[in-house]
Amino acid sequence: MLHPLGVIRTAVLMVAALPLLYYALATFAGLRFFSAERAKNLEPYTPPVSVLKPVRGVDFGSYENFASFCRQDYPEYEILFAVNEETDAAVPLVRQLIAEFPERPIRLLIGAKQIGANRKVNKLVRMAREASHGVLVLTDGDVRVGPNFLREVVAPLAKPSVGAVTCFYRGVARRNFWAELEALGTATDFAPSVLIANWLEGVRFGLGAAIATSKPWIERIGGLEPIASMHSDDYELGYRIAKAGGTVQLSREAVETMYPAESFAGFWHHQIRWARTVRLSRPWSFAGLIFTHGLPWAIAAAVLGRSSAIAAVYLGAYVLLRLAVGWIVGVWGIGDEVARRKLWLVPLRDVVHFVVWVASFGSNRIHWGGRVFAMQKGWMAEIDNARSTAAATAVDDMWHNR
Repeated sequence: MLHPLGVIRTAVLMVAALPLLYYALATFAGLRFFSAERAKNLEPYTPPVSVLKPVRGVDFGSYENFASFCRQDYPEYEILFAVNEETDAAVPLVRQLIAEFPERPIRLLIGAKQIGANRKVNKLVRMAREASHGVLVLTDGDVRVGPNFLREVVAPLAKPSVGAVTCFYRGVARRNFWAELEALGTATDFAPSVLIANWLEGVRFGLGAAIATSKPWIERIGGLEPIASMHSDDYELGYRIAKAGGTVQLSREAVETMYPAESFAGFWHHQIRWARTVRLSRPWSFAGLIFTHGLPWAIAAAVLGRSSAIAAVYLGAYVLLRLAVGWIVGVWGIGDEVARRKLWLVPLRDVVHFVVWVASFGSNRIHWGGRVFAMQKGWMAEIDNARSTAAATAVDDMWHNR
């Protein structure tokens, strides 16, 4: 008869091998994707484009971020900026760009109808309605792009079956520990998971930094209004396009996103917000992430294996495979400079990520833009202490009336 401890030990050793397999598959997926994409020739498809940029405030890179869109090597396009209030710090910067790039059609829209709790989507709804062209490129305010960005993300739309094109993003981080740790996670953990999804089943979501689509596809999914009270509007936009029969294609062109200096509290709230968003939007997928956390499983295998050889194999395999996927995807594939400089911090980042994953189960509330929201299955409603119960009920109603 098997001893219970022996059964547990065998089970842990077997399960601890799963994250290692995941790292190996992610490394292969990165090699496969970037090698194939870099060998492709770009389609000569350059229809007029409307770039939609909802912005709120400024950060250390805002001028260069905005200006990078004014320097595109693209025949015809316009840029629409939208802010909530005239007093937004981004307004003078946009007006400066309008003066500095008179050859570029740039419009500044102030205010948007309150359709839902997500102010970004409220602005996108207005911009999409007022856009002059049929091809729309949605990008966040903290995004910086290269001069070929529009050519790269628009060209795949030449195929009628392609409903959206979305981009990886690499970090431009201030020399701040928490900012660099967050950027490192995006390049070495989030991006590999996207590549695995793309390889195994195709991408059925959008990545918020940049999404190219068209007005006909927006109309086919019922417009942007239905996602105006959802936190993960980027994910939902891509998901709905895929559900409507469109292909969501990953671009080989990575964009840059800013990671300003932040405190541990700011880092923690940001990480918890994204973890809870994923958990509430895709609960089973989020629960399955337990099998991708290689470090805690490797430690468990080393402790229960009762052998220095077993401990060396599991811990050594974790370090080797984890750094391999970080280098291939984050450094070689995406070209992330933070990953290049700070790859040695990946194990520490994995410890923090595991703690965040566990802590995300503690509540359905998130902090975002100085406000607190109750969430359920991606829907959100702003709450305060006096209205918390009513807001949670409103979230439930929004979900069930979807």
